[in-house]
This record gives sequence, structure tokens and C-alpha cells, in this order.
Amino acid sequence: MPPQTLESRLERLEKRVTRLEQLPGRLDDLTSQVSQLRTEMRAEFSAVRHEFTATMAEQVGGLATQMRVLHEDVIGRIALLQEGLSGASKRRPKKK
Repeated sequence: MPPQTLESRLERLEKRVTRLEQLPGRLDDLTSQVSQLRTEMRAEFSAVRHEFTATMAEQVGGLATQMRVLHEDVIGRIALLQEGLSGASKRRPKKK
């Protein structure tokens, strides 16, 4: 590799310094973009959490209604069975 002239070395050094001087501005831009991304993600996560909570509340409410209906159905069936057993024991003579 042939030795570089002082002039070419100085040019390369000036280019490096220019690029280094641009770094703080680029870093500020990147910091701003990350901050904006965090804000957007926070808003989106909040919206998803809200939607999830609303959906779960709706499903739990529906489940509670179904459970109540099933409970009332079971109670009604038990009452019918008890009536059937009471009626059968009244109709049937007792064995001695």
C-alpha cells in the first residue's frame, strides 16, 4: 500500500469529523422517534386493554345469565322429581 499524501489524509480526517459532528443531531432524531413510538404503543396497548376488559365483562355477564338459567332449570327439575316421588309414595300402598 503506497503511503498517503498529507492532503488525502487531511481530507479523510475532515470527512470523519463532519460525520461525527452529525451524530448528535441524528441521535436526537432517533431519541425523538423512540419517544413517539413509546407514546403510540402505550395508546395502542391501552386501547387493547380497554377492549379486552369490555369483552371479558360482557362474556362474564352472559355466563352469569346462563348459570342463573341453568340453576333455575335444575331447581325446577328437582321440584318435579320431588313431586313425582311424593305422588308415587301417596299412590303406592306401603308394603308391610
